[in-house]
Amino acid sequence: MCGIAGFSGPDVRADGARPVLEAMIHTLHHRGPDGYGFHAADGIGLAHARLSIIDLATGDQPIRNERGDVWTVFNGEIFNYIELREALVAQGHRFYTQSDTEVIVHLYDRYGDAFVDHLNGQFTIALWDARRRRLVLARDRAGIRPLFHTRARGRTWFGSEIKALLVAVPERATLDPLGIAQALTYWAPADPDTAFAGVRSLPPGHLLAIEADGTETLRQYWDWTFPERDAAPAFSSIEQATAELRSLLVDAVRLQLRADVPVGAYLSGGLDSSGIVAMIRGFTETPVRTFSVAFEDAEFDESAHQQAMVRHLGTDHTTVVVSRREIGAAFPRFVRHAEAPVLRTAPVPMMLLSARVREQGYKVVLTGEGADEVFGGYDLFREAKVRRFWARQPTSHFRPLLLGRLYGYLKNSPVRNPAFAQSFFGQGLEHIDRAIFAHVPRWTTSQRALNFLSPELRASLGGWDPLAAYERRLPPAIADWRPLARDQYVEAKSLLAAYLLAAQGDRVAASNSIEGRVPYLDHRVIEFGNRLPEHYKIRGMTEKYLLRRALADLLPTDIVTRTKQPYRAPDSASFFVNGKAPDFVDDLLSAERLRRAGYFDPAMVGRLVDKCRAGRATGFADNQAFVGILSTMLLDEHFVRARAAAPSPTAA
Repeated sequence: MCGIAGFSGPDVRADGARPVLEAMIHTLHHRGPDGYGFHAADGIGLAHARLSIIDLATGDQPIRNERGDVWTVFNGEIFNYIELREALVAQGHRFYTQSDTEVIVHLYDRYGDAFVDHLNGQFTIALWDARRRRLVLARDRAGIRPLFHTRARGRTWFGSEIKALLVAVPERATLDPLGIAQALTYWAPADPDTAFAGVRSLPPGHLLAIEADGTETLRQYWDWTFPERDAAPAFSSIEQATAELRSLLVDAVRLQLRADVPVGAYLSGGLDSSGIVAMIRGFTETPVRTFSVAFEDAEFDESAHQQAMVRHLGTDHTTVVVSRREIGAAFPRFVRHAEAPVLRTAPVPMMLLSARVREQGYKVVLTGEGADEVFGGYDLFREAKVRRFWARQPTSHFRPLLLGRLYGYLKNSPVRNPAFAQSFFGQGLEHIDRAIFAHVPRWTTSQRALNFLSPELRASLGGWDPLAAYERRLPPAIADWRPLARDQYVEAKSLLAAYLLAAQGDRVAASNSIEGRVPYLDHRVIEFGNRLPEHYKIRGMTEKYLLRRALADLLPTDIVTRTKQPYRAPDSASFFVNGKAPDFVDDLLSAERLRRAGYFDPAMVGRLVDKCRAGRATGFADNQAFVGILSTMLLDEHFVRARAAAPSPTAA
């Protein structure tokens, strides 16, 4: 985990770039508090904020090749760097550090833009080819690390976070109506769009090359792909698949433990994170410290399961207990790091947990993210399976009763009332043949927040259709995949990369100078999972069937058989403890402040605030709308209003 920033263009001069580079990289100090590095030359400025994890002595960036004509700054880790280095040395390359970063410039020398194909890691890379005066930006396959860029003043500007761009190009500090609408519907702006007008996210698995003449080429080098629906089976038996999965997961964990500092792990009490810790304990010599978050509210608390796993694995463990009041108080800081509207408060406790991890002297933690997306773990997947079964006989009153086996962990579950469940989950049955079928109920619920938009902002969206708009982003091949594969692809792109790995992953960990690593998203694991038949993932109504088999002898039976309970936190209730809101809530959601900002209808928001204050906002739609509105107003406060008053750094 580090921070990178910089810019390229024909007018960039070595002697004038440093002040702007310093201003940009200082905004990313939280990502890399262990030191700054710079490279400025005609045509390019590169800056790096380091969180030192590998090669503490000589791994400072930027890093160059032997000739000094290829330079790079890099955020993340290349987990197979030892193997890559050995191969490159055998081919005649000379290294001057022990860092994972240095393999990047040598791979580029040998393979050109195809260097990314050789990397096993989580990364964003900026590479400058001085001979060709060419800038290359690359992002890891799953989108674990972020990278943003914009064109302004004849230059390409880039950074690990948008705030690094805004300090140099303050005219980009304007919220984009489409980005807001996407976040209020899909839970996050859809790559490459962001919440800021003119600022783009480099999509996962993509490489962007900017040539000397300014020509840009965006190339996708990797994607989640699945077999066609009639493809021959990839595995001879479930026993073979189980053995292969176990071996692959152990190797992914082994690689991701590589560090020159102690490594910890998050332990939620569920199958995924427990499996990671169990593999560390059972197959490596690495001592592991575990950390978890618990809640004062029993509805959200999983501490009993966490403690059971601590006893089973014998780990040295720390639990952070979080209250509603703490979530509400920390929310503004979280939004400043998230840089996008959000619909849930769940990332905030993870931010508070990462602070404790840092206090305990750790910089690296392994997490269980990604297992649900790869192996079919979410209720959304099982829900879609039932809804497809139901859609074959839409008048049936018995088929939708299977939905009663879902969402048992919810206090106000939509399946408690069978009539309501049939009405709610019956939405969109006519979309059964569309790739976004599984996501229609979720997006129908969240997009109710669009009703709170101001008439002016709504008009600027024209006839925007969220479902059709998202479908246009999907690859044509998706039509030939099995239903679960389509559901997984949309989930991987809309929720995993855009929200979970960003707001709930990278941003909250980086806010406290912590690097999160995700073994389930080793691209080899993803590719393996994508080749599995549907019934190896969901058998009957049992989710993650194959993963449960692969971990069965490492974990207690009750953990292996436990139904998935998604991580959640109290939403609007976090801002109205005993009916009283923090001052920032009353200020930002006042009629006058809403009117000046222009994003939302003050009268409608006022009624929603009253409902939340009275504790009557118990459904998903109200809670998500409230959090989405508040986070958007915080973005306006942190970036639009603040940037308008801030001076621009000295021009390079």
